[in-house]
Amino acid sequence: MNHTIKAQSITLGYGGKVIIPKMDIVIDKPEIISIIGPNGSGKSTLLKALSRLLVPLAGCALLDGKDIYQLQPGQVAKIMAILPQTVHAPGDMTVCDLVAYGRMPYKKIFEKLASDDQECITAAMEATGIQQMLHRRLDSLSGGERQRAWLAMALAQEPRILLLDEPTTYLDIHHQLELMKLVRKLHQDMQITIIMVLHDLNHAARFSHRVIAVKDGLLFADGPVEEVFTVENLRALYGVETTIMTIDQGGSSHLVCFPHDSCLKKEDGCAPAVR
Repeated sequence: MNHTIKAQSITLGYGGKVIIPKMDIVIDKPEIISIIGPNGSGKSTLLKALSRLLVPLAGCALLDGKDIYQLQPGQVAKIMAILPQTVHAPGDMTVCDLVAYGRMPYKKIFEKLASDDQECITAAMEATGIQQMLHRRLDSLSGGERQRAWLAMALAQEPRILLLDEPTTYLDIHHQLELMKLVRKLHQDMQITIIMVLHDLNHAARFSHRVIAVKDGLLFADGPVEEVFTVENLRALYGVETTIMTIDQGGSSHLVCFPHDSCLKKEDGCAPAVR
């Protein structure tokens, strides 16, 4: 079953300060979607609203046509899982215990895990490649291993929609690529919708089907990678000149961008310098 998530005339902010004055978005099929834009543009704010972590100032976030804030948390958690930018757990907790928390939406208070829960936990750890870390403490894991453990916890919820807020933050390039390839494999194997906030434009272009670009709290562009990932759009979004190329890799092709000059005079249309 496909699930639909919508931002409908949504206004978002913190402490009376409006970050997103009004926005409409519809996500209604299983694909990988990246939300891009400059710092402070409202990317993470939008993701929080879609995931029931931030109450809109006006408008609403809808999950399958129902106001997400009128649904019970357990109802939402059986459809949607989120991995925020910053997550915390006791360092002495084992990987297995962390992943087991993903089954909480399906359990009553103090109810023990059943065999089907254990199967979901095992499947989540196998999907993320951490089954050999079963009994390791979280404080013994590398950054990449820890990110996989948290991702496994989210997958143990059996979500149909997975939201990731800057999942490659603090990871080196090797672990960034491993995580992004894992995200793509999860989508392919499970046919779930994955919505990510990303700063790395090349990751967004390579691993996404759709890109949502946000600037100054407004929806700047929304569509397939080829339509959004253009020199003109990146110039308007970031004030930087880029060269965009198509490269072939692993039997498939994808776009990459190379930033090379800042636009210092926006009133001049950000024309590239002539040398």
